[in-house]
Amino acid sequence: MSIAIPTIVDLYDQALHSELQNALDNKTKPKGSLGRIEALAVQIGQILGTDKPMLANPQMVVFAADHGLTAQGISAFPADVSGQMVENFLAGGAAISVLARQHGLALTVVDCGVNRDFMTVLPDGTERPGLVVRKVVGVEHGTADSSQCAAMTLFQCEQAMRNGMELVSGLPGNVVLLGEMGIGNTSAASLLLARLTNLDIELSTGAGTGLDAKEQAHKCEVLRKVLALHAQATQPLDALASFGGLEIATMTGAVLQAAAQRRVILVDGFIASVAVLVAHALQPLVLQRCVFAHRSDERGHEFMLQHLGVQALLDLGLRLGEGSGAALAWPLLQSACAILCEMASFASAGVSEKSISSVV
Repeated sequence: MSIAIPTIVDLYDQALHSELQNALDNKTKPKGSLGRIEALAVQIGQILGTDKPMLANPQMVVFAADHGLTAQGISAFPADVSGQMVENFLAGGAAISVLARQHGLALTVVDCGVNRDFMTVLPDGTERPGLVVRKVVGVEHGTADSSQCAAMTLFQCEQAMRNGMELVSGLPGNVVLLGEMGIGNTSAASLLLARLTNLDIELSTGAGTGLDAKEQAHKCEVLRKVLALHAQATQPLDALASFGGLEIATMTGAVLQAAAQRRVILVDGFIASVAVLVAHALQPLVLQRCVFAHRSDERGHEFMLQHLGVQALLDLGLRLGEGSGAALAWPLLQSACAILCEMASFASAGVSEKSISSVV
């Protein structure tokens, strides 16, 4: 391995944990009555290392790339849609664009390997806002067809990861929200889930962008052949290079860097979670920094969450991607911090703890 993987240290602090829990227990409410919001507040406090956590300059980052495997008819949409949707993100018309505006999230779209060369400079000579180009030499317009050969070389995979690390290092704030775009990337995610967890590919494969039963069966057959072709790719980075994609590799690097910097990582759905799965295989303690926004309607996501031993905040039947689920879950993180920092204690409010308990 030639890439320098950041070392992720254990951030658990028993004294701080007790301080956070005691603060919540002494708010003007019955103990534990805010359920998982209380656990979320404790987790955020632990990540940021304070009993008064403040979420600053949240960064929604959407990683985009194309996949050569789409040549095998594994998606309901043509590959051109990846580039079209990136333009839609930048124009402000996509779901994530709307949600980012609504919640005050800075939106950055990263071209990790889309089969299009985007305009990066506006007619007035200024840089196009919201777009960052981080293509990798040799796979500038997407990965190779993994049913024929490796999606990318190990060197290219590691370069994509470096790009993700460098990108996060240059972002302000202490929160990163993960999103993605790439026609065919549910196939890459299903392959990685199957290989890294030994889950049967049929269980890890879903409808993606909307396949019917016959199309989904074809997708599963193609993916089973891809797994057989790359049977030797059992280590995390070998599997990532063999199956793709560039957006997942770049996002994996972003997760590792954000975790090393003790940023809160708000993870979207199936594709974003598989980047965490790879990062976790390399540095298990990344999970301490990750909040999983929702359980996707994509079939394999539930198995992935179970494998990681985590529970998502929302279950709304979402399968759009883009970071849309992360944006929808964002207010819950804000609320958790507000409860911890702003809610009165029994002592400060002059309220009897016994009276609250008896009323409830």
